Amino acid sequence: MAKYRDGLGIIADILHAAGSGTKKTRIMGVANLSYRLLEKYLGRTVQTGFLRLNDEGYEVTEKGQDFLEKYHALSSKYSRVESELQSVLYEREVLKRMCKPLRNGKLKAVCGGKRRR
Repeated sequence: MAKYRDGLGIIADILHAAGSGTKKTRIMGVANLSYRLLEKYLGRTVQTGFLRLNDEGYEVTEKGQDFLEKYHALSSKYSRVESELQSVLYEREVLKRMCKPLRNGKLKAVCGGKRRR
């Protein structure tokens, strides 16, 4: 299943692609954006002060670099939390399956109560 980027991810990809100076077309290719999305987010990144236009094209500002560092830290935390959540959900599913009746109609265990015989 494909993972879709949110706005923060797109901005981070643009900043990563821009580096120390590059043109729109390179940013569009490296960040894997349509022209429409590039225009939308490139404008935002310039307005917020994450990028500036120079002789070489667009370059990441100090504020943009700070955003990238914080974004990468958040992404790392998010991945760890998401992994932990998947583990917890798996454990919950195991417990739910333990509460299902056996094939012969008797319960394996009655969750929240005493065992039936």
